[in-house]
Amino acid sequence: MELRQLKYFIKAKELLNFTAAAEALNISQSTLSQQIKQLEIELDTPLFNRIGKRITLTEAGALFYSYALQTVNKANSGLTLLKDLGELKTGDLSIGVTYGLRHLLTPALIAFLSDYPGVTVKVSFGTSEELHDKLIGLHLDLVLAFEEIVADENLTYTLLFESPLCLVAALDSPLANQKEIDLTAISQLPIVLPAAGYSTRKFVGDIFVKHNIHPKISAEINDIPTLLDLVKSGKWYTILAKTTVAIDKELAIIPINKINMTRRAMIITHQDAYQKKAARYFLERLTAPLSKFGV
Repeated sequence: MELRQLKYFIKAKELLNFTAAAEALNISQSTLSQQIKQLEIELDTPLFNRIGKRITLTEAGALFYSYALQTVNKANSGLTLLKDLGELKTGDLSIGVTYGLRHLLTPALIAFLSDYPGVTVKVSFGTSEELHDKLIGLHLDLVLAFEEIVADENLTYTLLFESPLCLVAALDSPLANQKEIDLTAISQLPIVLPAAGYSTRKFVGDIFVKHNIHPKISAEINDIPTLLDLVKSGKWYTILAKTTVAIDKELAIIPINKINMTRRAMIITHQDAYQKKAARYFLERLTAPLSKFGV
């Protein structure tokens, strides 16, 4: 059993298409098919059902995927470990970030790239669900996101800070100078919220359900800048973590009283993946003073 065969199997499983997998791996389809066939012969069991040009995982293939992913990850971690013995003059770092933490990311990114210009950093913004899947698939080295209600046992969560959810309004809103507001009053306002997939959307929705409150949700949007543009128009309100909008001078933040609506910002990593030196150095810069972000 060879490491490259496991890599080929993983890519074929992810795409469920030999042609697409071969193109992604920059090899011929015949090479991919041959190597996977040899792997199946060695394992003495088929990993894929082949139905015409379509493929699906067999039960054995589904079980084997976890093993293959873990093996390839450990091999990659060993290689990264050896590379990290040298100075950090080259390499790469892949970071996933939810929009609510982008203001925290920027200064840390500037500081890191200034200190280590030879390292290539790839930043992916997305919903918590999207970033979770990429981290599980080892396409990211770390994720900055708000804690999910149900944690994944394959991931490690490190608390970054806690931030309360607040009502967000335009500066010229009649509520802009209000010291606090309760959920019942919020339910009477025209609200725009993040779309499904954002952890804040689920968190807020669960709070409303728990208290049997039915807000007037005018729109659900999967682009936070667009959502905030609607709020700045003065016609709508939203509910977000204080840190998401704390440094935006065009918005007013109104605390929500009588209820605990606190989000926990986390650094999330994969338990089985070796943490790169680049990741460690980046996190050192990330955990610089947070007071200016309202936490």
